[in-house]
Amino acid sequence: MAKADGAPREPLALHIRILIGLVSGLVLGIILNETGDRILALAGKDGFVRGLIDFVVGLNGFIGDLFLRSLRFVAVPIVLFSLIVGVSSLRDLRKLGRIGGKTVGIYLATTALSITVGLVLANVAQPGSFVSEDVRNRLAAEREVEAETSIAVAEGKLATGWDRLLDIVPRNPAEALADGNMLQIVFLALVIGVALTLIPEDKADPVKRVCEGMTEVILALVRVVMQVAPFAVFTLLVEVMASLGLDVLGALLVYSGVVVTGLGIMIFLVYPTILRLASGISRRRFLAGIAPAQLLAFSSSSSSATLPVTMECVEDRLGVSGEVTSFVIPLGATINMDGTALYQGVAALFIAQLYGIPLTMGDQLTIVLTATLASIGTAGVPGVGIVMLIIVLGSLGFSPEVMASGVAIIFGVDRLLDMCRTACNVTGDAMVATVVGASEQDQATS
Repeated sequence: MAKADGAPREPLALHIRILIGLVSGLVLGIILNETGDRILALAGKDGFVRGLIDFVVGLNGFIGDLFLRSLRFVAVPIVLFSLIVGVSSLRDLRKLGRIGGKTVGIYLATTALSITVGLVLANVAQPGSFVSEDVRNRLAAEREVEAETSIAVAEGKLATGWDRLLDIVPRNPAEALADGNMLQIVFLALVIGVALTLIPEDKADPVKRVCEGMTEVILALVRVVMQVAPFAVFTLLVEVMASLGLDVLGALLVYSGVVVTGLGIMIFLVYPTILRLASGISRRRFLAGIAPAQLLAFSSSSSSATLPVTMECVEDRLGVSGEVTSFVIPLGATINMDGTALYQGVAALFIAQLYGIPLTMGDQLTIVLTATLASIGTAGVPGVGIVMLIIVLGSLGFSPEVMASGVAIIFGVDRLLDMCRTACNVTGDAMVATVVGASEQDQATS
């Protein structure tokens, strides 16, 4: 395609193409949600039209699932190899400790801050008071099976603090890699990276070069996969919106609005403000730089799947050094769940208000502490927020019946909110990496 003067036309930026795919998927998904049953009734059970519909639906799901699987395919090796390179290139354990301390400290602080924002909004808006008893009972009955399944999964994940610490160390490194246990993979990469700094450079360099080469290979694969991202985002959004149901969204509109407002405050106000104060980077530059990662996180609901794209955005578009990016971003995808933690604070208060359960200031501080600790090491995959929420509700002493019905009520809009909170999680990762990168540059020049 060429312009009128014969010069080649500039292709649309990747984030613009992803945005077009996202909006198109939202619109088509809503249309299908409203008209899908009538279309299927007209098509009948057999015949060419029904076969064509089944083929299109199958193809739509295949494209989206293949795209997500491709990103998860590269997530484990990029964390392993890039983190080994990042740690081993420091050659200074004091610098590693400094970067690690700043990273973990900022992650925990922003997680606690995000929960506080959610709790303040939920106390002001009182979203639980807007749902009538009839609607509450209907929503709980519709999602009873899913709620019971989530509670069973959460109970299997309950562990003491010592057990959670012990689980960081893999029994078998190969098993950790095969299972995609990101916290254990991060530990494995850190240990190997530190060990490489303790042996002579002539022996460490060949290993580092292999890891550097593999990192470049994986990033090249990411660039190829991202060329189909606009189409994959379209298919993912069509599937989500077609199954969501506007009636459920309407019934939980105030609750959903409180969660989305809180996430918006974090993304567009808190993160850019912290970044401007700590590094001087403007809100516009930051948000434009991470737009592809945000849009992909929104459509995939998986910070782990978005990890390679987040790393590329932070390093190539925001100018953060490779050693900082390869350490901070994988760690953030593992322990930083600001959006998920905010959602848990709002959801816990929403359920308490729904059933008239008073929560004291001490109870709300318990939510902040429990949600912050529960976010550490939680898998960055769709639906994990519900599991974490059940852990938070359990810490408040909610009865199993209230937990089951409360979770069932919010299940209808969970996928949509999961998309929003994942975008917040990824934005927080990028902000912290940029702040740490800027502080390390200042340290180097001082």
